[in-house]
Amino acid sequence: MADFRKWLLALAAVAVLLSLGSTSANAQPAGAFTCVSNAGAPNIVRGEGVAELVGDILLNCTGGQPTTGGRFIPLSNVQVSLNTNITSRIISNATQASEALILIDEPFPQFPPGDGSNAVPSPANGGPNWNGTQPATQAACFANNNTNCRVVSIGVGIGNVGSYNGFPDSFGAPGPHYNVFQGFQSNASTVAWQGVPIDAPGTAGTRVIRITNIRANACLLGVSSTFIPTQIIAQIGVNGGATITINNPSQVVALAERGMLISNGTSTFTQCVNVNDFLINGGPGEPVPVGSTLQSVSATEGFGYSFKPRNYTQITAGLMGAPIGDADPGLQNIPGFTYRTESGFIPGAIGDTNGHYNPGSGGTGSVGLATQGTQIAFAFAGVQAGVSLYVPGEILLTGNYGVDSGGHQTPSGVAVLIGGDGTTGPNAITVSGTTGVATYEIIYSDPSVTETLTVPVFVAFISNTAQNLPGSGTSTIAVNFAPLSSTPVASSSAPIPRFCQPNTASNLFSINSCTCNLLFPFVTNQAGFDTGIAIANTTADTLNGVVPQQGLVTLTYYGNTTGGGAAPPTAVTTSQVPAGGELIFTLSGGGGFGIPATPGFQGYIIAQANFQYCHAFAFISDAGAQKLAEGYLAIQLDVPGLERTFVPGESA
Repeated sequence: MADFRKWLLALAAVAVLLSLGSTSANAQPAGAFTCVSNAGAPNIVRGEGVAELVGDILLNCTGGQPTTGGRFIPLSNVQVSLNTNITSRIISNATQASEALILIDEPFPQFPPGDGSNAVPSPANGGPNWNGTQPATQAACFANNNTNCRVVSIGVGIGNVGSYNGFPDSFGAPGPHYNVFQGFQSNASTVAWQGVPIDAPGTAGTRVIRITNIRANACLLGVSSTFIPTQIIAQIGVNGGATITINNPSQVVALAERGMLISNGTSTFTQCVNVNDFLINGGPGEPVPVGSTLQSVSATEGFGYSFKPRNYTQITAGLMGAPIGDADPGLQNIPGFTYRTESGFIPGAIGDTNGHYNPGSGGTGSVGLATQGTQIAFAFAGVQAGVSLYVPGEILLTGNYGVDSGGHQTPSGVAVLIGGDGTTGPNAITVSGTTGVATYEIIYSDPSVTETLTVPVFVAFISNTAQNLPGSGTSTIAVNFAPLSSTPVASSSAPIPRFCQPNTASNLFSINSCTCNLLFPFVTNQAGFDTGIAIANTTADTLNGVVPQQGLVTLTYYGNTTGGGAAPPTAVTTSQVPAGGELIFTLSGGGGFGIPATPGFQGYIIAQANFQYCHAFAFISDAGAQKLAEGYLAIQLDVPGLERTFVPGESA
C-alpha cells in the first residue's frame, strides 16, 4: 500500500510539471517579436471600381532578438488576401510580379517630388514624412525566392542606422540593403512575398512594415443597401525563418460606396425648325444646350475624392491655377503621403518589364502608376439621322469651394474632353450610326469638395422635311465611369482605374415630326344640312420664318352616321398638300387630294397635317345654301400654352 501511495505522489508531481511546461510553451515570452497590424482609416473607394486603391497596411513591430551583425537576416513569407479579387497591376506575366510593395523602416526617397516649388518638401528642409532617422535611399528587389532579397545584418538598429538603410554596403555587412520588396500575384485574391528578410528590432525601437499598392475589385462586392458601407477586408499572414506574432491580422482597408450620381434635363425639338444650325455652318452664335431650363447632363461625386487626376504633378499645377494634362507624371514615392491621385506609390527604382530591381531606372516604370485619371463617359444612343452633337472641350467642375485669405475662391476642378480639338468651346462628337461617346478626364480636383461635372450637350440640325431630316425619335444617354472593363482580375494590360457598368440610359432629347393639328368641333350631313371644309397649308409665306413644307393630311372622324351607324374610317389624302395649297372637301361629296365622301356623318373631326402651320374654315348650310348658313374657324390645337399636342404652332 505504501509503495502504491508513493507512485500516486510521483504521478501527481509529473502532472504538475507537465502542466507547468504546457503553460510555459503557450505563453508569450517577454520581449517576443510582435507586430501590431493597423490599417488606419480605411479608404473610401468607388463601388463601381474594378481596380480601386485600398488603404496601406502598417505592421508596427517591436521586441525579439535582432540578427547578429554580419549574418543573413532570416527570410519570411508574407501574404495579403482580400475578400474580393486583388487587381494590382501585373508587371510581368512570366513571373506574375505585382506592383504591390512592402516597405521596411519607411524609406524616404533620395530625390522626392517637390524639391522645387512642389508642395512636398525634400528631406533637407523637413519633409512631412521624413524624421531625420529614416533611410534616405530606396533600394528594391523582387521577393519571389530565397536569394533575391537576402540582406546581411549590420546589427541592432532602425532606419538609416539599421539593416534596411538602402546602402550598397555597410561596415562589416556587404549589401545591397534592400528596403522595398516587390510581391507577386499568388491567386486571384492574394498577393505574396517570398524570402523577405524581416529582422526583429529588439530594443532599438519600432520597426514599421508598410504594405502598399494593393488594388481591389470593389465592383464584385457591390454597394451596400444598408446604412453600413460594404467593407473590403484584408487578412495578413507571415511565416518563415523568424517567429513573428501578428496582432489584429484582419483589417478593414476600404469602404465601397457609390462613386457617382447622375442627372440630366430633357428637351423636345420639331423636325422643321433648325436648331443651333450655326454650329454646322460655322457661323457665329450662342448654342443652346439640351435641358437648358434645368441642367444639361451632370455627374456628381458620390463622395469627396471620387474624382481624381492621374498624378501629383497635376495636383500641384492645379493648386497654382494652371491645370495640366497627364503626359509627364512624376514619382509618388514618399511613404504614407496622401497624393490624392489615381496612382499609388511610384518608386523610381522598379522600372523594367520583368519586374526585377533596376538600379539604373530613374523613371516611373509601371509600378503604382495609373493609366489615366478619372474618366467619365457620356454615351449617346438613338441619335437621329441628320443630327450633330457638340460638347465643350474643357469644363470647370462646380462645388462648395472655399475662399482663401485673400478673398479668392480656391481653384475649381477641371475636366477635359479626350480626343477633342484642343479648344474649350463646342467640340463635335463623332456619331457612328446612331451612337457616339464623349469622354472627359479629370485633370484637377479638390478632394475636400463634392464636385459636379455638368456637360452642356448641344444638339444641332438643319431642317429638310422633304428628305425626312432630321429623323424623328428619342435619343438617350448613359453616364458611367470609364473605361468599362470585362477584366475582373489582376492584369498586365487592363487599364487602371477601370470600372463595371451600373448605370442605365435615360432619355435626353426627342425630335417630333412637324404637324399642324386642328379641331372642327361640329360638322353634319344630316337633316338636310351639309358641311364644307377648307384647310390651308400656310408655310409658303416668308413671315413665319420656316421653310416651305408639304405633307399629307389625316382626318379622323368622331360621331355617328344616320340611324346611329359607326363613324367613317380615318381618311388620308392620296397626295401631299403643297405649301400655299388648300385641301377642300364636303361631307356629302368628298373633295380634292382623294378625300372620300362621308354621307350621313355628324360629329367632330380632328385633322392632322404633316406640315408645321395650317389654318382652316368650316361652313355649315342647308342643301344648296338656300335658306341659312354658318361658318367658323377651326380650333388650333397647337397654340402656345395649350399643351395638348406639344407641337409649336401659329396663334390664330
